[in-house]
Amino acid sequence: MLNSLFLYLTPIEMVFNSDLIQWYSFHKRPLPWRETKDPYRIWLSEIILQQTQIKQGLPYYLKFTANYPTVFELAKASEDEVLKHWQGLGYYSRARNLHKTAKYVAEELNGVFPKTYKELLTLKGVGDYTASAIASICYEEPVAVVDGNVYRVLSRYFGVDTPINSTEGVKQFKLLAMSLLPKNNIGDYNQALMEFGAKQCKPKSPDCSNCPVDSECAALATASIQKLPIKLKKIKIRKRYLNFLVLLTENHKTVLEKRIEKGIWQHLYQFPMLESDTSISKKELLANSDFKKIHAIKLKNVKLFNSKDILHKLTHQELHVKFWIIKIKNDIDNGISWAEVQAHAVPAVIAQFIKAFNP
Repeated sequence: MLNSLFLYLTPIEMVFNSDLIQWYSFHKRPLPWRETKDPYRIWLSEIILQQTQIKQGLPYYLKFTANYPTVFELAKASEDEVLKHWQGLGYYSRARNLHKTAKYVAEELNGVFPKTYKELLTLKGVGDYTASAIASICYEEPVAVVDGNVYRVLSRYFGVDTPINSTEGVKQFKLLAMSLLPKNNIGDYNQALMEFGAKQCKPKSPDCSNCPVDSECAALATASIQKLPIKLKKIKIRKRYLNFLVLLTENHKTVLEKRIEKGIWQHLYQFPMLESDTSISKKELLANSDFKKIHAIKLKNVKLFNSKDILHKLTHQELHVKFWIIKIKNDIDNGISWAEVQAHAVPAVIAQFIKAFNP
């Protein structure tokens, strides 16, 4: 395996670069953000694609560019509107930061994005990866983009076994990627490396038999393709049990609450919710003291919508979700119609329920 001396360039790296660029010219996917160097659109695509596959993110990119063709339109939108367009994509802090940055660029920078890696890092929600992508693609600044695909390609090709999610690994791979940058076409090279990892050097079943750089691949030579890259063990997943209370009056009015507290769903809407230590029965719900306090309920009927808990997996949480249909006799203050419910930005698991439920 490679040690810290790998940072010194050799002719092999030069061949690696040229082979990669050639591969990219034949195999790159036709994606709309590859047809522009507009920093607004590159920034938008990179934020959308954080922790997201292209096939999932592409429709959102097209939706955002259609509704907000420039940063000024995005800045003028309300946060609720932006969150509604983002609904289903997850990691909602990205949408909140997207909106804040759009307002900052439009109002404080007259719509002009920063033009250097260092300045781009000052934007809300922009870290090393996003700043590197914008700076290299839009302005040809010699900064390396390092994402999951790049980690995998470099780890396998150079035989680097430092855990990619360790402090040392993050620094080591960034330095390696920086050392490989060509003198010209920085943006294309960075995109080529990411595309190569996504299409050729895939996590499972990489196409080694048709790989243009297989002759110098350390992982292939040592039969360690499936071992690399190395990641430290993930943190323990927290299990949570959420009971959403769908209150329905006789004239089909219900209530949504906006989440104010910090968290993954901050500023999204939800039905009143009770969290329990385990999955609970109807009897346990009715006996819950907090349940009795909600909107001074005068019960008519309580029914569980989903017979089994809906499992909703997040990065560090596993949510077990129940939707309780609670028909009540009294009216609700600030009640809204079911049509109004569908206009609000809600977490994906609630959006799926709203689509399936017919009051």
